[in-house]
Amino acid sequence: MTVIDDNYTGHVEPGTAARRTLPGASIIKVSVGPMDNNAYLVTCSRTGETLLIDAANDAPVLLELIEKHAPTLSLIVTSHQHFDHVQALADVAKATGAPTAAHQLDADALPVKPDRLLDHGDTVEVGDLSFDVIHLQGHTPGSVALALDGADPNTGATHLFTGDCLFPGGVGKTWENGAFDQLLGDVTRRVFDVYGDSTVIYPGHGDDTTLGTERPHLAEWKERGW
Repeated sequence: MTVIDDNYTGHVEPGTAARRTLPGASIIKVSVGPMDNNAYLVTCSRTGETLLIDAANDAPVLLELIEKHAPTLSLIVTSHQHFDHVQALADVAKATGAPTAAHQLDADALPVKPDRLLDHGDTVEVGDLSFDVIHLQGHTPGSVALALDGADPNTGATHLFTGDCLFPGGVGKTWENGAFDQLLGDVTRRVFDVYGDSTVIYPGHGDDTTLGTERPHLAEWKERGW
């Protein structure tokens, strides 16, 4: 698969990949599977160590990208337990030997037992990169987002990988009574109240956005209930 290196926009067509290059890291975003899942390879510029966020589908595609662009795969983090986000997890973990991680509340539903259990406030270190773990309940009990700071000293922007908890236009889907209020509350308190408007959001499906773009709509989301 060809990785587009020019003019990263945050949009990738199904079956394509694009790279965003920051001073401290590169981020390859690839769309995989029939549900247009985003998988992310985040590589430390100095060490070449890489984090894979969501081995969602199309294991051969992900393994090709890893071989060509991220041969030092240090960890695979699963954002949450849903089937469309774990289709390639077993194959990629087996082929690369990379350890896996997920929140303990979603761990039992995964096809691979996590080597590391994550909790809110933990940090994930990959080379010089440090990701803060943010637990966001509601879409699933153990959904996590990962916040990367320090990779772009020129702008100071945080790069936030939100799984299915936050998208352009709203929070993720919920099913149970009270789950929407839980998710919106967690996203408000743990994301919007903590990070600035320049924060880039990398969701589990679809295009990137920023907190500044989405912040004015929080009251609207609460009003509509989804």
